[in-house]
Amino acid sequence: MATETAPTLADVEAARERLTGKGVRLTPLYVSETFARMTGRPVHLKAETLQRTGSFKIRGAVNKVEKLNDAERKAGVVAASAGNHGQAVAWAAREAGIDATIFMPAETPMAKIEPTRNYGARTELTGEMFDDALAAALAHVEETGATFIHPFEDPDVIAGQGTIGLELVEQLPEMETVAIPVGGGGLASGIALALRSVSPQVKIVGVQAAACAPLAGGTEVGYTIAEGIAVKHPGELTSALLKDLLDDIVTVTDEEISEAIVLLLERAKLVVEGAGAASVAAMLSGRIQGSGPLVSILSGGNIDPTLLIQVMRHGLTLAGRYLVVRTRLADRPGELIKLLSLFADEHANVVSIEHHREGMDVPVTETEVEATLLTRDQEHCTAILDAMQHGGYVVDRLH
Repeated sequence: MATETAPTLADVEAARERLTGKGVRLTPLYVSETFARMTGRPVHLKAETLQRTGSFKIRGAVNKVEKLNDAERKAGVVAASAGNHGQAVAWAAREAGIDATIFMPAETPMAKIEPTRNYGARTELTGEMFDDALAAALAHVEETGATFIHPFEDPDVIAGQGTIGLELVEQLPEMETVAIPVGGGGLASGIALALRSVSPQVKIVGVQAAACAPLAGGTEVGYTIAEGIAVKHPGELTSALLKDLLDDIVTVTDEEISEAIVLLLERAKLVVEGAGAASVAAMLSGRIQGSGPLVSILSGGNIDPTLLIQVMRHGLTLAGRYLVVRTRLADRPGELIKLLSLFADEHANVVSIEHHREGMDVPVTETEVEATLLTRDQEHCTAILDAMQHGGYVVDRLH
């Protein structure tokens, strides 16, 4: 199937011409000294997060829409999406004057739903995962005769995503390895097709979320903060292509993705969603071998603000930037100020403090106190805990 329907280098080059002047950006390739120090090799970040609509998906969507004939345009377009593809199709359809209906999983972040609606598309929320939205979208196509734009199992979409590969060769001809998030496989297939044709020596590594990693041999499907690559059934075409084109495929946990999101925001000043940060997570976890220049594809930046807050708090806690402790005080005047003075002496900022008297198994003459502190790092946390113990406090570190 791959040999009969897969796009060629000529298709990718034609897509690049087709995208010129259509709002698709040549995204920057940033050098990261921070990640280079952490990994011991040159690291470059391909910031598709800065693409219009916030992800690489606009490339494939615009290429597909531009190739539609008059009858297909009149019928309107339909897409199934975990969010980014839907936004891209909605934007491309609006620019071309075409009606669009986008089916999304019910739990799709509002950061992806609202922009899709704002681009003029009608949105339908259904099911728990992408595959459920896909089934609903295909049923809608059968009923209405609209033109379906698949997020990855489409040669024109794959060719559009492949334009990233052409850009990489021009931006960093000496690259040794490229790490690419993999969900349905359209992005990785397109980039790999271009690189194998133009720069065949480059090592290509796919990255999946451990909770949903069918191409990496995973059989269980669970929740992941990388919802953009949570695809239970990658396409037949893309699976065949990736089997031939990828040098390796690895998985990363949500904990590792969370750490990558925090580091990208704090060190690289880039807002990246879970799927987009998967390649950096794989790099930081040491799962990508080599010593030469590594390119990490940041595929999208459309993370829900509430999730970003949760991830940041969790990541900062793991890094020792938050410390939550529980201890007991004598329930008499002046005891709390003593504890707060200890925190002040250790240069810890008190974020919140709570007294627990009722419903707790504490003596009648004591009160339990839980404090959340803003700290510098794990070493600072250890110093505070030592100071509390030396001060006679019985300490229970919660986070």
